[in-house]
Amino acid sequence: MKKLALLLGLSSLLMSCAQDDTQSGTTTCCTGYNRSVRNLGNPQVTLETEMGDIVIEVMIDKAPLSGNDFLTYVEQGLYEGEGFYRIVRANENDNGSPRIDVIQGGLIDYEKGLPYIAHETTEMTGIKHTDGTLSLARDEPGTGSAAYFVIVLGDQPGLDYGGIRNPDMQGFATFGQVVSGMDVVRKIHSVPADRFIQEEGYTGGQILKEPVRIISARIN
Repeated sequence: MKKLALLLGLSSLLMSCAQDDTQSGTTTCCTGYNRSVRNLGNPQVTLETEMGDIVIEVMIDKAPLSGNDFLTYVEQGLYEGEGFYRIVRANENDNGSPRIDVIQGGLIDYEKGLPYIAHETTEMTGIKHTDGTLSLARDEPGTGSAAYFVIVLGDQPGLDYGGIRNPDMQGFATFGQVVSGMDVVRKIHSVPADRFIQEEGYTGGQILKEPVRIISARIN
């Protein structure tokens, strides 16, 4: 359950391993995802869920390490059959401060996870936690990866670099934006309270008994 509810915590410095080949126009990242800068730009990903489709622009131009890690999970089919399993509602079950509205998804089977990546702060990327932004969940320094990600509802500056959601004030690594399907995000966020596991602790009342499953994830 600790893996499943990976929390937003401390960070490490960015160790970008992206390399640009200016002649070929191709960027290769350590996660293994390759893209043609001229031909593709920022890719879009569709998450097909039990409640509908969510389309995400992955901002690899601003967040190459985090964005490419997410794309690697998509390319390798690691999200298929996984889901959204944690719902945080500011006025109901949030145990942190400042209170936030997010849904958390990714791997249910944490053993499928790829190696952790270093931390790209919002100060580095310039991508703030506004309505529909995606960012990586993390625990101890160096434990963030696209195995676990959140989608925020409303503006959540407490999650940005310098925000006070965590004592370290390093924020969380943003990498994408929902461009279609925020109605689906809100539907997931508003599931009835009787679907939650009632337990003590930081994530008490936030974990779903049955996740909202991701049927497929694909690069458009």
